[in-house]
Amino acid sequence: QLQLVESGGGSVQPGGSLRLSCAASNGYILDYHAIAWFRQAPGKEREGVSCISSDGIDTNYADSVKGRFTISRDNAKSVVYLQMNNLKPEDTAVYHCASILVCRSDIQSDGESVLRQDYWTKGIQVTVSS
Repeated sequence: QLQLVESGGGSVQPGGSLRLSCAASNGYILDYHAIAWFRQAPGKEREGVSCISSDGIDTNYADSVKGRFTISRDNAKSVVYLQMNNLKPEDTAVYHCASILVCRSDIQSDGESVLRQDYWTKGIQVTVSS
C-alpha cells in the first residue's frame, strides 16, 4: 500500500512562503497517482486545498488559496510539491497529502469523496504568525 509522508512545514510570518513536499515512504512511485493536499486547522473540519492529476496537467485549488498556492509534481523524483506564497494566519493548519482517484474542481468541498486511501498521514504543521 502506498505510504505518503510530508515535509517542509514550519513557522513563518504573514506574507512569507513555504514549500511542502509529498513523497512515498515505502518505495512506491507516485507517477500513476493523482495527489491532493488537505489541511485541518484547530477546531475546524478538514478541507481540500489543492490537487494535481497523475500527469500533472490538471490542477485545482480551493478558492481561499487561488493565486497564492501552486501545486506541482516531479514524477522523475516521485514528489509532489505545494508552493505556498503570501501566507496568511488563516493558513495555519496541519497539512496532509493523499492519493485520490481524480483531481476535480470541487477539491475544497468534496475532495474526501475521491480518496484512494483509507488512512490519513501524520501531516505536517504550518504556522503563520507574527
